[in-house]
Amino acid sequence: MKVVVLDDEERIGSAVGEQFCALAREKANAVFGLATGMTPIPTYQYMIAQYKAKNVSFSSVRTFNLDEYCDLPRAHKNSFYQFMLQELFAHIDLPPAHIDFLDGNTTDEFAESERYRTAIEACGGIDLQLLGIGRNGHIGFNEPAENFTVESYKTALTPSTIAANSIYFDDVPMPKYAMTMGVGAILRAKKIILIATGSSKADAVKTMLEGEVSPRCPATALRDHADATVYLDPPAAARLCH
Repeated sequence: MKVVVLDDEERIGSAVGEQFCALAREKANAVFGLATGMTPIPTYQYMIAQYKAKNVSFSSVRTFNLDEYCDLPRAHKNSFYQFMLQELFAHIDLPPAHIDFLDGNTTDEFAESERYRTAIEACGGIDLQLLGIGRNGHIGFNEPAENFTVESYKTALTPSTIAANSIYFDDVPMPKYAMTMGVGAILRAKKIILIATGSSKADAVKTMLEGEVSPRCPATALRDHADATVYLDPPAAARLCH
């Protein structure tokens, strides 16, 4: 696993965003794996700026997102679909038909998992997967567990996740479940980039890079991937042995 430390979030966003732009230029039908949250926003801002500058087109790209809340309408302001629409999709030339999400409102989670797997396979697999990391080492909604997960599945959100995110739900109750890509599905991406910024992620980063590979820290599974790069700012890298 390659580790890159850059000065701040903006420089990380530019470095990672340029990799997505370069892939779109090199491979018109590239397949992106995308993530939500504050961490990828500088990356998406860079991609938007490059599109507006006419340096790249995303018109033939396909995207698959890591996860989505259950029991929440797609049109709700706090759905991950709406997040992606506001932070990226509405500002570039990506056709709506090229956007795929796990259906958090499915009545058959197993059929939905299979649909997502086959949809990704039909596109040739994910070329570049973007990830963040939780304070406990989770990726997507794959929380610390006894075993690594494999395919997409429905998972109960942890109390800490519910507590952290419930402040955004002022009109409806915070969802208690989500559909997420499993660790095995994430690892099938041809290239993976994980971004971690801020001192609050320093412990998780140290465990991910220097601890035992274990489902107790799901992000450690990335160490077995052939092409995974971690981008850090100095606070997130502060506890690493140099």
